[in-house]
Amino acid sequence: MATGFADKEWLDRERALLRRARAGDRAALGELYAAFAEPLYVRILMPRLGHAQAAEDALSETFCAALEHLDEFEDRGGSIWFWLARIAVNKAVDQHRRRGRSGRALASFEELLAPLWGDATDAAAALESQAEQARLRAAVSQVLAQLNPRYRRAIELRFLEDRPRLECAQTLGVTLGTFDVVLLRALRAFRTQWLRALGAPPEQEGGRRGR
Repeated sequence: MATGFADKEWLDRERALLRRARAGDRAALGELYAAFAEPLYVRILMPRLGHAQAAEDALSETFCAALEHLDEFEDRGGSIWFWLARIAVNKAVDQHRRRGRSGRALASFEELLAPLWGDATDAAAALESQAEQARLRAAVSQVLAQLNPRYRRAIELRFLEDRPRLECAQTLGVTLGTFDVVLLRALRAFRTQWLRALGAPPEQEGGRRGR
């Protein structure tokens, strides 16, 4: 683990990999990722985030940031591990901040679809029926078709295709922060259209969104 990165043999190899990586050698980048990804995930990100998908997102963000700023790393005789660990800690903090801003709207597709169930107390039981599953898929498709194409694609990528947030952002060609904003607005638009499809009056829509 991290203690192994202080070994002289590893440090010599690490410096050679860094030189190649800075020159654009993708194989060298791959070797650095293979060496550091698991300890960053296990020792830094999972203990701070406690959620596998969040930790995977933060790990991806860590290496993207490291690659972007690789020329800024100052070799003072130690391993790049400590530099990467600081980046990972910052990315974990960023995740917590984003989750706080986004609130429950970004947390669960089930929450997004809650209006479908009306007063039902056991949505999972309702979904045991194949007919109910088909009804759900058809209803979701109908509402998505009414949304702005960008909003629709954001929801499809994140919830229906279950892709990491960073990958969603890259697919849409926006920054991660911009994607979070787009997704939050998309979820609000989805909920509004869903409630309209159920025949909820405007004041009810507002009441549900405020919960």
